[in-house]
Amino acid sequence: MRAGAALWLTSGAILIAALAQAEDWPRFRGPNGAAKAVNAIISLRWSEQENLRWKTPLPGPGASSPIVYDDRVYVTCYSGYGIDRENPGEVAKLVRHLLAVDRASGRIEWTADFPATQPEDTCKGFLAEHGYASNTPATDGSYIYAFLGKSGVVAVDLAGNTVWQTSVGTGSVEPHWGSAASVVLHDDKVIVNASDESHSIWALDKTTGRERWRYEDERLKLAVGTPALVSAAAVPQVVIACPDHLLAISAETGKLVWSAEIPIDDNIAPSVTVGDDVVYATGGLEGGSVAVRLGGQGDVTNSHVLWTSRHYSYIGTPVFHERHLYWISDRGLAYCLRATDGELTHRERLKIKEGAGRAFYASPLLVGDKLLAVSRYHGAFLFEAGPRMALVANNIFQSDDSSFGATPAVAGSEIFLRSDNFLYCIGLPQ
Repeated sequence: MRAGAALWLTSGAILIAALAQAEDWPRFRGPNGAAKAVNAIISLRWSEQENLRWKTPLPGPGASSPIVYDDRVYVTCYSGYGIDRENPGEVAKLVRHLLAVDRASGRIEWTADFPATQPEDTCKGFLAEHGYASNTPATDGSYIYAFLGKSGVVAVDLAGNTVWQTSVGTGSVEPHWGSAASVVLHDDKVIVNASDESHSIWALDKTTGRERWRYEDERLKLAVGTPALVSAAAVPQVVIACPDHLLAISAETGKLVWSAEIPIDDNIAPSVTVGDDVVYATGGLEGGSVAVRLGGQGDVTNSHVLWTSRHYSYIGTPVFHERHLYWISDRGLAYCLRATDGELTHRERLKIKEGAGRAFYASPLLVGDKLLAVSRYHGAFLFEAGPRMALVANNIFQSDDSSFGATPAVAGSEIFLRSDNFLYCIGLPQ
């Protein structure tokens, strides 16, 4: 082999190894909540025998995403109650856990335990589908912040010690589906959608957990999604979709900046998607989607609503890429909408087995030039990131028949998946 070629191969191996550890995934849907890892170089195929770096048993189930910071992966789960839906046990024994996992080996380094504040919602209906650990934590590199529903928001240091724990309400909205929104970090604040617990959006001080501001609004009822943090006219705003309305709140003061009436009814689970100074909302029982231009003040229904569509995602949040919106419906339909006018460019039913509840809870990610979407029981799907969404691969861990309800994390060349039973690390061929 020529010296130049050997040097290139060595340098390439070093570069790939560096990429594997170079990037973090510090919150739900990654940096800025954009669901994008555009520089990632990942394996397109994996199984128990191929490209699996490690697999770590978890002490309980959950639908929260793993997050990655430096040399650790953090994830939440729960135990003590609700593991068996037919015989859930005693709700007083419910405990949530925050785990720190070594990124290289999969070894659990520490676990922080949080007994549930009572009374807690019982394990039935849609709550039983996603459980009691559906809120993805976030980190700034100093603390890990996690929303535990009625048990409040916690900050845990890198050694696993609880720094503070703050209640954001203990209410419960009919039909008692529990909490799912993830925390968002902005400057020195932790922003939390506590719609189920108190019909409120809270901003807590990152260091002390004290309330910095609180936005209360009855319209937040059944607004389940994680707030989107956007900047328009240099004013950071927290944007959230709730039944019939889209709301933008000042991230600095907690005051309402603008609102728009939207044709989306009932509960809204997906988070707002941001792209090209436009916010896109979707969800609802009957369902719909809407695009609203940023930069307004007051009621912007007539001035800033760009389009509406009857196509929608019920649970997963769409990803914005090259002026298109992509998502997989909970029933297993792959969608692509043109973001400029809401026109449908592609819809295709994936070849998945019927039954076993809703097919998809996780949100899709843009990974390099591929779309990654993880189903609950039918493996992970990779598509070309284009309006026709050509299927590239369907990778399944055959030995794990538990639910994969969480959106994955991608950092460098590694993919981190979690099921109710395991946390997985998938890497490049070695």
